[in-house]
Amino acid sequence: MSQVVALRKVRAEKGAELMPLEQQPLAPHEVRVRIRAASVCGTDKHIYNWDAWAQSRIKPPMTFGHEGCGDVVEVGLAVQRVAPGDFVSLETHVPCGTCRLCQTGSQHICQRLKILGVDTAGVFAEEVIVPEICCWKNPKDMDTRIASIQEPFGNAVYCVDKAKVGARSVAIMGDGPIACFAAGIAKAMGAADITVTGLSSARLEIATKMGATRVVDAGKQDPVEIIKAATDGDGADIVIEMAGVAATVKQGFAALRKGGTFVAFGIPSGDVTFDYTNAIVFKEATVLGINGRLMFDTWYQTRALLTSGLVDPTPVITHEMPLTDYAKAFDIINDPASTAGKIVLRPA
Repeated sequence: MSQVVALRKVRAEKGAELMPLEQQPLAPHEVRVRIRAASVCGTDKHIYNWDAWAQSRIKPPMTFGHEGCGDVVEVGLAVQRVAPGDFVSLETHVPCGTCRLCQTGSQHICQRLKILGVDTAGVFAEEVIVPEICCWKNPKDMDTRIASIQEPFGNAVYCVDKAKVGARSVAIMGDGPIACFAAGIAKAMGAADITVTGLSSARLEIATKMGATRVVDAGKQDPVEIIKAATDGDGADIVIEMAGVAATVKQGFAALRKGGTFVAFGIPSGDVTFDYTNAIVFKEATVLGINGRLMFDTWYQTRALLTSGLVDPTPVITHEMPLTDYAKAFDIINDPASTAGKIVLRPA
């Protein structure tokens, strides 16, 4: 076996190291993918910075990164769905295939779920080995940058689709890449009015390019007041919380109309306290928790949105650089004044 280069979390401290590893053999249901591009996620930031979440979850040494695409170069003896030469993007969820949830159409919340680049070796590398089920075949001519961001784009697709936004007013709390994707998807799915709130003027500008009706700088304006003013005082039909911050969770419920739908996607770092009775019970609010993507219904929707031209995600992809510049990429992401959306890394 030859060697491959991978970005590794080697020690229980901030940072990572690019190093050679021995190429591993395939199991019968596994696929070897030569990575073309991998995009950086907030989870990767947690791992690189070695924060409390990473310390509780990650077991160094390991290769991280989970948003990627590449070419199939070898398949195990039992693989049937993909073949060498296929251009694939990677589903992050690695299901067991045998638990009740897997057998009833909910592989994405499998009882024994593993996450690519968190629990298994990830995509910040020249190649990755994944189970066959994690491979999603792309059109041969798909833009590599777009292929690499389908996993997070699919998160936004699932959120927006499950909320049934057609002809509704939508408030998206947060201005990160997935929130910006959600603005474009909500527009494509027929939302009547889209408000995006956040703290970065650069990312709010991206949200406008993606299709937001209005954006709100939450550091200078009251998002709840503006959302209510835009909805005749009622509040938004649908609130999609994507910031994962206690303040935006509270603002989201306050901005939601009675009988509205609250989509919970953002992941707060700790417990969130809010007025449960008035925010949910007396409002008769519907609360939808979202984890990842439906395997594989969301992927079919993602393909349709991207290949039909209904959504152009490229305004969100602000940086592209070689994997060897990983430290620069994480410096950009860690900069509080950063204007970055998605950063795409290329191994070669």
